[in-house]
Amino acid sequence: MSELEFVVLDELYFIISFEALSKNLVCADKELIHCLQGLLDKGWIKLMETVENGQLPPVAFNIAQDPLLYHYLATKDGLIAHHSN
Repeated sequence: MSELEFVVLDELYFIISFEALSKNLVCADKELIHCLQGLLDKGWIKLMETVENGQLPPVAFNIAQDPLLYHYLATKDGLIAHHSN
């Protein structure tokens, strides 16, 4: 796990928008998008789009299309990987 992946997962214990995540981290948006895509490919995060009944349903889109549309959350596997590092 890269240092950036570790820091990003640390931010994803709760649902967070791309905008908020970008503000909390010191890296270029392009680098953050690449990291998020890698974490998604590993199954360590999930993307969520709109709120329905107070919950954000998962979506299966490419982050690079428009990262501002989504909210992000670490998965159980992602949290386990984060804790084991």
